[in-house]
Amino acid sequence: MFTPVLLHLGEGYAIICLVVEDDRQVMSPDPMSPNSTPQNPESPDRVAREPDPHAGRKAWMSLLAQAAPARLQTALADLGDAPDHDWLRRPERGAVMVRGRAGGTGAAFNLGEMSVTRCALALACGTVGHAYVPGRDAGHATRAALCDALLQTGRAAQVEAQILAPLRAAAAADAAAKAASADGTRVDFFTMVRGED
Repeated sequence: MFTPVLLHLGEGYAIICLVVEDDRQVMSPDPMSPNSTPQNPESPDRVAREPDPHAGRKAWMSLLAQAAPARLQTALADLGDAPDHDWLRRPERGAVMVRGRAGGTGAAFNLGEMSVTRCALALACGTVGHAYVPGRDAGHATRAALCDALLQTGRAAQVEAQILAPLRAAAAADAAAKAASADGTRVDFFTMVRGED
């Protein structure tokens, strides 16, 4: 599964990476060496990972970025008037290099460039919202940044119920439709054993 992750590299520089999530065991670099043993993720020798304090925000930013622009526009319109905001960074278009790994674990390679639009805004209360969305739609980036900012305010529950929940349901329905479409083309292979007559 690929998960987009936003990485800030300093003042005005950021990249979006696609991270492959994998639950396989970790091996030392040389499995033939005598000191090499598989490391079980539950092993006490393994360093415990701290829970990510930004996991929720990463999830909603990913959902907003991957949402169909028309769906996000409709959902935000149903929320009511858009709040007043000041631009910290007006929508601007650019490109990022998408990297991949063969089989999810191989050496990294440059898959190709992808166009993105980013923006940053501040609500009247001072809350800052950011957005990086695929493509060149400035309106989509603006709406995603507004939602990001609202989700950090007292209106978070309302935005969750009226925007994020329908977008999650639509994404699940789209995934199910794609799976059903692909399932129609599945071929089952089997081996027939010839008996002696």
